[in-house]
Amino acid sequence: MLPPAQNPLQAPIRTKIRCLRPLSLRALALGIAAAPVFYAALPGAALAQDVSRQVDTGPMEGQPPAPPPATADAEPVAFEADDVQYEQNSELVTATGNVVLRRRDEKGQAQSVRSDKVTWDRKSGKILATGNVRLVDQDGNQLYTEQVELTDQLKTGMMENMLLVMREGGRMAALKGERIANGDVILNQAAYTGCDVTDDDGCPKKPTWRIVAKQVVYSEEQKRVRFKDARIELFGIIQLPLLGLTIGTDGGSVSGFLMPDIRSSPSNGFELAQSYFWKIAENRDLTGTLSAFTGAAPMASVQYRALTDRSAYQITGYATSSSRIPIAGGSDITSPDGKRAFRGYIFANGRLQLDDNWSVTGSIRRATDRTFLRRYDLSRDDRLRSAIEVERIDDDSYFSFAGYTTQTMQSDRVQGQIPVALPVIDYRRRIDDPLLGGKFELQANTLGIMRSDGQDTQRAFASGQWSLRKLTGMGQEVTLTGLVRGDVYHSDENLKTDTALYRGTEGWQGRGIATAALDVKWPFVGQVFGGTQVLTPRFQVVASPKIKNLAIPNEDSRAIELDTGNLFALNRFPGYDRIEDGVRFTYGFDWQFERPRWRIKTTVGQSVRLSNRATVLPDGTGLANKTSDIVGRTEIRYRDAINFVHRFRVDKDTLAVRRNEFDAVIGNTRSYLEVGYTKLNRDISEEIEDLQDREELRAAGRIAFAKYWSLFGSAVVNMTARKEDPDNGSNGFQPLRTRVGAAYEDDCIQISLTWRRDYVALGDVKRGDSFQLGFALKNIGAH
Repeated sequence: MLPPAQNPLQAPIRTKIRCLRPLSLRALALGIAAAPVFYAALPGAALAQDVSRQVDTGPMEGQPPAPPPATADAEPVAFEADDVQYEQNSELVTATGNVVLRRRDEKGQAQSVRSDKVTWDRKSGKILATGNVRLVDQDGNQLYTEQVELTDQLKTGMMENMLLVMREGGRMAALKGERIANGDVILNQAAYTGCDVTDDDGCPKKPTWRIVAKQVVYSEEQKRVRFKDARIELFGIIQLPLLGLTIGTDGGSVSGFLMPDIRSSPSNGFELAQSYFWKIAENRDLTGTLSAFTGAAPMASVQYRALTDRSAYQITGYATSSSRIPIAGGSDITSPDGKRAFRGYIFANGRLQLDDNWSVTGSIRRATDRTFLRRYDLSRDDRLRSAIEVERIDDDSYFSFAGYTTQTMQSDRVQGQIPVALPVIDYRRRIDDPLLGGKFELQANTLGIMRSDGQDTQRAFASGQWSLRKLTGMGQEVTLTGLVRGDVYHSDENLKTDTALYRGTEGWQGRGIATAALDVKWPFVGQVFGGTQVLTPRFQVVASPKIKNLAIPNEDSRAIELDTGNLFALNRFPGYDRIEDGVRFTYGFDWQFERPRWRIKTTVGQSVRLSNRATVLPDGTGLANKTSDIVGRTEIRYRDAINFVHRFRVDKDTLAVRRNEFDAVIGNTRSYLEVGYTKLNRDISEEIEDLQDREELRAAGRIAFAKYWSLFGSAVVNMTARKEDPDNGSNGFQPLRTRVGAAYEDDCIQISLTWRRDYVALGDVKRGDSFQLGFALKNIGAH
């Protein structure tokens, strides 16, 4: 069903209605439709119709029901008109007054024609429609013209003064059109735009851009529209020639050149990148890009994508030859005389679905050196991970066999100390408890970690966990949990691990774990301040016997810190290699308040242990003493205009704020301000490299004005003082990145200019100013 009519062209008056018997008509084919295009006006081009012309896009008045499916003898057409005349001698049928024809094509899709008058010559099979002609094809594209010739297959012949409204939103107007012998449709003096042609009040307006061509060729068989001798006109002033343009009438992609990318950077100078998109098949494509620089050698890149019935994958590669300054292994050679060498980057990922349960997922990320991605502004990741994983998932079990390898991009890390994890096997199965109604979860896990210049570790364990959740008559939610686990570890070359707390004892080690826990929540609901509040006190006790922790290597449980996310966890360590032992009590509360437009959520808690295991839980983590620090999180939201989140950790003895972090978003989708601040004052040992103190300020914002214009910017500032971290290099206020720009965006075009300042140099990545020009025609493409 088409959208409701806004400006009806036909009067819904019926005087005399007659229906014709089914006719031998076949296909309505004017499908010049579809995806938006990018072109402009030729000087002096005479356009018979303006693309801004208002037309009726609603359902046709008096449209008859769809005819029955076609048979071998006929393809019936439902027909309706105010008056129908038939001349028997000449076999000429003339229908007048709100003439509507409707039929189905071979695929069962409905097509329709509306006109003031239709004349059908049964001898020749030609049909002439005149006066307010409107054709709707099977794809939803609509043609408006004053006169059109049709064959007995309802294929268009000669047309005059036509306007095509495409289902995808674009419009094309042409002076004349005709169908040639091979079935192609030729349109002369044509104009196209993907912009809205009416303003907010429904009045016609001139589109921001349009494309005008001397000739447009539509191929029904290929579902393609090709523009010849075309130009693009911007804001009715700027005209630029277009070498060639092809669009698909079915809304699909078409091979051709993409928008160029223009930018400049201190490392490479001025850059112009041009891409070509090749649609190999409906499920495969390839994009090749050539980038030219004034300050560096050219770079080429290729991206290949494919989608099959059971898989999806993509492969992207970059290659160039340029000078670089090596920084591997922590060396920082600052000599400007870098050696020229091949440099590149490959990124590939994909997934193969073997059946409903089994799948294979893989990814590869690899660069020739540590500064390539930053120099060419491809990525700022500090590590590149490649992985392969085989998974099986069903309702009650999970199996995974995986392997991982990581390439570091950090200048102070030695690649030989970065682990390769293979194999990583994990199996879990869930079983219902037939006696008490709880759940059993069985798990088996193994991990192998290898380093070419560091400690190697292998691990295997098996565990069983039982849990039962009940609601009491007074509304308390009680959860009981029991866990048993057995571990086997083997490690060698442990002394190559710098932090003694992570090494463990070399050779074979075993460990047994048993944990029991009771968790109680008691929500109270009531009215306050015109809204509803829920106060939920919570208490938990967890008990485990003394566990052999320090003899076990620590590979996955290093970055521990108390926060609201792990406050009530059975094990506050993030991995499997470290387990909290002894008996601890954890208490706190959740509070939630809601009223129209407002929502507030708060969590506060603390933990108390009966033993002090400072060697396992280092100072500064909030868990080192018997009584932990106090942690909390608060979120305040007002509609979609304000969102404020605050996280904190307070020292339980001195009340010093060890963690103070907030993120605030104020505004709407057009104008907004985002501010983030993090201060970590944990006073932790310098040996624990994962948890050093930091202070950082983040800000980003956008101000919209004059309806279509906006200013935007962002900044990241390192505020860590030298006394907090002498190795960090910050003096207390060190900008890392700043960005400022301006943009124009209306319903069909987007133009932006962005300036960015990088303050940190690394190898051949220079500090300095970068500029980027963004240009996008909506419904066509962006860069």
